[in-house]
Amino acid sequence: MPEINAYKTTERRGETFSYLPPFTPERMRRQVSYMISEGLNPAIEHSEPERAFSSFWYLWKLPFFGERSEERILAELEACHRANPGHHVRLLGYDNYTQSQGLAFIVYRAGSR
Repeated sequence: MPEINAYKTTERRGETFSYLPPFTPERMRRQVSYMISEGLNPAIEHSEPERAFSSFWYLWKLPFFGERSEERILAELEACHRANPGHHVRLLGYDNYTQSQGLAFIVYRAGSR
């Protein structure tokens, strides 16, 4: 089991996975694979750390409706991170039926890698 980070009251957490160590490439691939297998449509957003808790994040391109390639999604996440190194980058999975987010988590935190 991976080591769980202790909660620090001075440190804000963005979502459930933020209590775990940063994603390894394999863990990120498994999350993308799960999202695709559930039929969710991926979208990538980014935001400045100081604005990360507002409801507005910048959309990186249009959502990838119907995308089934893990490689393409991972490449777009990396491209967004390279283009915005000072921003948090998160992956969302939109559900066609409920017309809501079925999955959302921060993949890269500002200043990582």
